[in-house]
Amino acid sequence: MNLRLFPKKETTASVWSGGLTYEYMIYPETARYGDRDFVFRISSATITEVPSAFTKFKGYHRYLVMLDNSLRIEINKEKKVYEKYEIMEFNSDDEVTSYTKGIDFNWMVSEKISNPKLQITDRNQNCNAQIILLFSLHTTVIKINEKPYHLEPYDLLAIENKKKETIMIHFSNECLFGRLDF
Repeated sequence: MNLRLFPKKETTASVWSGGLTYEYMIYPETARYGDRDFVFRISSATITEVPSAFTKFKGYHRYLVMLDNSLRIEINKEKKVYEKYEIMEFNSDDEVTSYTKGIDFNWMVSEKISNPKLQITDRNQNCNAQIILLFSLHTTVIKINEKPYHLEPYDLLAIENKKKETIMIHFSNECLFGRLDF
């Protein structure tokens, strides 16, 4: 089991057309965002321009969660509203325009991966997925097999579990909990 902590304070910003984006993790580590050769990528973005068009990524499925307010959005000309912490799923090749300023969590997953899952939970979990992602929404203590990890808001804890061992996860607070297998 390989466990890595990605603190929000250590992420660096890049500019996108609607604001700034902070990359936490790209997998595999040898992948490059610009080459679109990654299995998945986790980032957080600020949306400062309204309206703003989301960047398209052919061949990827996307999960987006607003961290500070609701999201008024148009997907392929259809208007929708997502509440704070509500998980939005869409094809990354869709035409998406945001009409809300704010901060989001963004997980892009290759369409070659079947059945990625993302949920918000504070319930203890036993999980044997190959990749486990824990994104803190608040100050949180997460115990992995009884070992505590202290996370500040918007920190990411990523577990690579190649042997698919069952991992016990205990949450002191709500987190985004993602998992996938290859």
